[in-house]
Amino acid sequence: MINDHGLMPFSDRGHTMTINPIDQIQRRQVVVATRETLQRAEELFGHKFQLPLVSFDLTGRTAGMYRVRQRRQEIRYNPYIFGKYFSDNLANTVPHEVAHYLADELFGARNIRPHGTEWQAIMCKLGVKPAVTCQYDLSGIPQRRQRRFDYACGCTTQAISTVRHNRVQGGRGSYLCRLCRQPLVFMG
Repeated sequence: MINDHGLMPFSDRGHTMTINPIDQIQRRQVVVATRETLQRAEELFGHKFQLPLVSFDLTGRTAGMYRVRQRRQEIRYNPYIFGKYFSDNLANTVPHEVAHYLADELFGARNIRPHGTEWQAIMCKLGVKPAVTCQYDLSGIPQRRQRRFDYACGCTTQAISTVRHNRVQGGRGSYLCRLCRQPLVFMG
């Protein structure tokens, strides 16, 4: 069963257990924590920072993401992972994503690596361990199921991801079998 967001709930032996996303009060707490982290950064760096757009539309295995799209800066949070691990995400994911925003503002995203020395220094200055990933049990967190497409070669059939399938169909990529080195051909 797929929900309104195109996500499937976790299923374990026929029992469905879905984590609820954070509510409006918790979302406000996350926005406040984001704003407070920025204010702390203003004091530390002697620089004024604008609060970027904060949204709660991230799904899947990622707790947070900073991105710039069409020159609009945005911090995205996963309301389901926050729903399961609220305190930890407030303490770690919020400053992690704010640090990406700060690194972009201070150094320019094109000039640095995403989790490079500049980002790590910002995390340390904010008083947070510069961890790149978190180790959460994601049971009950809705996740997208990517469709697979069958391709054949000289020796077998293989299922490839939607992204690779679209690259092949759009003429932007081709793939070889790792065993026989023959091109993979769509069977559909």
